[in-house]
Amino acid sequence: MRSDEIKQGLARAPHRSLLRALGVSDAEMDRPFIGVANAFSEVVPGHLHLRSVVDAVKAGVRAAGGVPMEFGVMGICDGIAMNHRGMLYSLPSRELIADTVESMTVAHAFDALVLVPCCDKIVPGMLMAAMRLNVPAVMVGGGAMLAGRHEGRALDLNSVFEAVGQYQAGKLDDDGLRAIECGACPTCGSCSGMFTANSMNCLAEVIGMALPGNGTIPAVYSERIRFAKDSGEKVMEVLARGLRPRDILTDVAVGNALAADASLGCSTNTVLHLAAIATEAGLTFDLDRINEVAAKVPHICKIAPAGTHHMEDLYHAGGIQAVMNRLIAAGLMDGSALSVAGGTVGEVVAGARVLDETVIRPLDDPWHATGGLAVLFGNLAPAGAVVKEGAVADEMLQHRGPARVFESEADAVAAIAARDIADGSVVVIRGEGPKGAPGMPEMLSATSMLAGQGRDKDVALITDGRFSGATRGAAIGHVSPEANAGGPIAAVRDGDVISIDIPARTLTLELSEEEIARRLADWRPAPRDGVTGYLARYVRLVSGAEKGAVLQ
Repeated sequence: MRSDEIKQGLARAPHRSLLRALGVSDAEMDRPFIGVANAFSEVVPGHLHLRSVVDAVKAGVRAAGGVPMEFGVMGICDGIAMNHRGMLYSLPSRELIADTVESMTVAHAFDALVLVPCCDKIVPGMLMAAMRLNVPAVMVGGGAMLAGRHEGRALDLNSVFEAVGQYQAGKLDDDGLRAIECGACPTCGSCSGMFTANSMNCLAEVIGMALPGNGTIPAVYSERIRFAKDSGEKVMEVLARGLRPRDILTDVAVGNALAADASLGCSTNTVLHLAAIATEAGLTFDLDRINEVAAKVPHICKIAPAGTHHMEDLYHAGGIQAVMNRLIAAGLMDGSALSVAGGTVGEVVAGARVLDETVIRPLDDPWHATGGLAVLFGNLAPAGAVVKEGAVADEMLQHRGPARVFESEADAVAAIAARDIADGSVVVIRGEGPKGAPGMPEMLSATSMLAGQGRDKDVALITDGRFSGATRGAAIGHVSPEANAGGPIAAVRDGDVISIDIPARTLTLELSEEEIARRLADWRPAPRDGVTGYLARYVRLVSGAEKGAVLQ
């Protein structure tokens, strides 16, 4: 056992003395030490209940003969950090989370890990650490928030962001805005649509790093506690089997994740995170593969923000297990990949079935014939740009219009709020990439204002930053290379014509290569104030979005 490094032999008497100070008994000294990474905080609604989830995990570990040792991990609530300086720290926090789990695990010689996140960057950060360490591990997500209700319709966090746009457009009064604000987030858990957190919790289940139900059992259901207890017991079995994260996250598992992503219409942020996780596992992640998979896998679940269903609806329809079983049966997913649940993912989901085909549609009657995400290439994005195709209105799948350029999200939001954007425009927000912002902030305020004003069907938005999983509309992010790396997005000027063709996977600035090169030679990035401390170190080390914005 790895933990023997801190508890066996004469030289480890001081170590054992400190362990005894923790309450470790003689009998427990001979048992495996299991690190339990708990992202609980009183700041993140998705994590508010994680103490009870972790208590159940620890009960399961003890029941199976292990010694659980809980430690804390930071987490940022993207919704609370949105559209102010705090958002600069959201994506960079993923690296701090991975580093924390690595540091605690190596320093304390844990034999295995149970990773307990719930929200956006915490899930991929913990998975990155698991791949980096390659210590037996099981992930236990905290579960999704239930949808809110107001006047007969379901609400989620995005409903509130869009309500701000509705209010600005005169479509909603003070009482109406307050009612939506108070009703949209009724429970703890990750926000209730197929936003980034739920997307990543679903994909953790797909790749085999979590037990069935991880992605869809609601946070407030007692089943989530039983799930956590089962996972605590299961990690001991995974340890005994010697099954390691890199045995699980193979190239086949990555392909399965992309297939599930296509069928579910997950957040565009999954591209960043899957690339980063694959990199930690020593795998190559190619953006072209997303389009290759999406061309074969239909979009069969239209969960908010793309549609009106929420995570609880997907749970009651059969969950991720039913989606996987349907894809495996059609040859669109490889059932041979391994799972912490035991055996292969195909064996794990073999008994699952679809219980509601309005939520999980048949493959021959999908929402869209191709998958929910698309990567666009062209002279505006030579290294790629990402769009949630499944959440784009049909009339915006192809769009050609004049650019309206902004050097920051704040300036763009002010113009949108003032309704100072002409119909048919292509809003370009640059200087918001991994190095530029820095930290590649989300643009949910901008996109939701447009949607709330009813303009997501006539105005497109392009950025070298990224979008929240709650975004809908012709919102194209991750434009690479970013402006601050000398990407062509830096050459765009007001009035330049931009052509978007999502079905053709192209993003084109209608200028000659010579004119683009001439403009780039003269362009200098707008200065950013207050880039100190961690963010300054991040800027020096971070890669482009096409590589997952990992630290190099």
